[in-house]
Amino acid sequence: MKNKSYIGLSFIILVFGIIFIPRIINRIKNGTVVQGDRIDAVSNHKNPETGLLKIGPAPKFELTDQNNAKISNETYKGKVYVVEFFFSTCPTICPIMNRNMVDIQNEFFGNPNFGIVSISINPEYDTSKVLQEHAQKIGVKSSNWHLLTGDKDYIYSIANKGFNLYVGENKNISAGFEHSGLFALIDKQGTIRCRKDKFENPILYYDGLDKKGVKAITQDIKKLLNE
Repeated sequence: MKNKSYIGLSFIILVFGIIFIPRIINRIKNGTVVQGDRIDAVSNHKNPETGLLKIGPAPKFELTDQNNAKISNETYKGKVYVVEFFFSTCPTICPIMNRNMVDIQNEFFGNPNFGIVSISINPEYDTSKVLQEHAQKIGVKSSNWHLLTGDKDYIYSIANKGFNLYVGENKNISAGFEHSGLFALIDKQGTIRCRKDKFENPILYYDGLDKKGVKAITQDIKKLLNE
C-alpha cells in the first residue's frame, strides 16, 4: 500500500511539474511573477477608479512663458497639471498661492508626468523677463512649471469663459486686479477633475490659499498620476 501511495504521489508531482513549472519560468522571465488579482499590495496594475469626478474639457490655450517659449495645452498632453491665475505684483493672495504651489512642485519634483501652469492676469506688466525674475524669486525649479503671458483679452477669456474662474480689473483696489485663489486640476486627457465635498457635491476647484485644499489636490494629483 505504501508503495502505491508513493507511486501516486510521484505521479502527481510529475504532472504538477509538467503543467506549472514552465508557466512559473515564463512569468519570471516576463517580470510578472508577483502579478495577480489577489496581490494588490505589490501589483503593478494601475487602478483607474480614483473616485474623482470629470467636470469637462479644460480650455485650449497658447501663450508665452518666462523663457519666451510658446506653451500650449498640447505641451501638457499626457501630463497631470495644475492651473492658477495670478500676477507678479499681487500684494495679497498671490504670495500665499506661490508658496503653496512651490510645495506642490516639490512634492512631485522630477516627475516628468506632472506640471504647473501659472497664467498672469496682468500680462502688460508681466512680460517674459518679469516672469523669469518672478520665477526665480518664488523658487520655480521644475522645467514643467510655466509662467505664462500674452494678450489680456485672450487670457481673461480663458479664465472667465474657459475655466469659469473669475479674473478682472478693479481700479478701486490698490492692486488693480482681482481673482480667486483657486487651483484647477487637469488629468492626462485634458479633463478638469475634482473630488466631492462632505455633502457629496463636486468642489470643482481646490482652495490654493488653505493647507487643507493643498493637501487635497496633492492627494488627487497622485491618484491621477496612477490612472
